[in-house]
Amino acid sequence: MRIISGTARSRQLTQFDGKDIRPTPDRVREALFSILSSRLGSFSGLRVLELFAGSGAQGLEAVSRGAASAVLVDSGNIAAKVIAANIKLCKFESQCKFIKQDALLALQKLPPSEPFDLILLDPPYNQELIPKAVKLIEDLNLLAENGILCAESAKNETLEDVGKLVITANRTYGSSRIHLYQHADTLA
Repeated sequence: MRIISGTARSRQLTQFDGKDIRPTPDRVREALFSILSSRLGSFSGLRVLELFAGSGAQGLEAVSRGAASAVLVDSGNIAAKVIAANIKLCKFESQCKFIKQDALLALQKLPPSEPFDLILLDPPYNQELIPKAVKLIEDLNLLAENGILCAESAKNETLEDVGKLVITANRTYGSSRIHLYQHADTLA
């Protein structure tokens, strides 16, 4: 597992054992960030939130590509050690904040006055966590007006629009499916 592009390009991330973390494969992350780059134009100055962060690779990838900051959230003990090590490896201590807490609880503590431009969700598959998280994000106004919420699920999981957050794209990669949500009122 490595950072694909940007200031930390090719940096190898911390290796780990066990089933507690299911990292997004490099090729899927590369495809995802290609899609995000075409939609966002640039990552420069973006505020990023990664929930169920695991290794933190997606949030760190965004910072490597120019995001101003990233908040990484995960409740796992192994994830906490891996994320801390990866932030240090990439030398992103000033841009990244790690919160060791259940993602749904952490959402309720984030200030709505500082919405995120990019929110990345990669929860355990088939546990109905994405709809719950997206609903909280919408209720708490945590996604910026022109922001993108990206959720990764098992390819057999069916997701739907949640309030004013609508699915604008889906892509399947092996056993995973990527869903992009945006505010309905910002779409032309």
